[in-house]
Amino acid sequence: MTAETSHPQHDVNSPENLARRERGLEVARSVDGEAAQAVIDSLADISPALGHHIAAFGFGDVYARSGLDPRSRQLVTIGVLTALGGCEPQLRIHIGAALNVGLTREEIIEAILHASVYAGFPRALNATFAAREVFAERDATD
Repeated sequence: MTAETSHPQHDVNSPENLARRERGLEVARSVDGEAAQAVIDSLADISPALGHHIAAFGFGDVYARSGLDPRSRQLVTIGVLTALGGCEPQLRIHIGAALNVGLTREEIIEAILHASVYAGFPRALNATFAAREVFAERDATD
């Protein structure tokens, strides 16, 4: 018996998991545009299972829930990524997503400032600089 057959959750191509992944990709597109798909695609040659779990679990199971609206989810995500530190690539994606779902630049910066109380100034500085980069990229394409 292989891991694929003894643990159905490991079969990323089961009908249930394919449906979860597709639902997740739809949710991701509605929030991140093509950024989430680019991340998932970048994992294809090294860890397609990680890409699957990001889509199926992260977006298909968690982001698809009704308990928080997309704006609130992005505020939470920005706060957590700021606090974790070392997540600037993911933070830039979620700052872009926050703008996509209607958060203002001021709300994003305020969330990062609020996180500084708990996460510390170095992590808040890194997050603020990541936000500056995203804002500049948006300004350049507007």
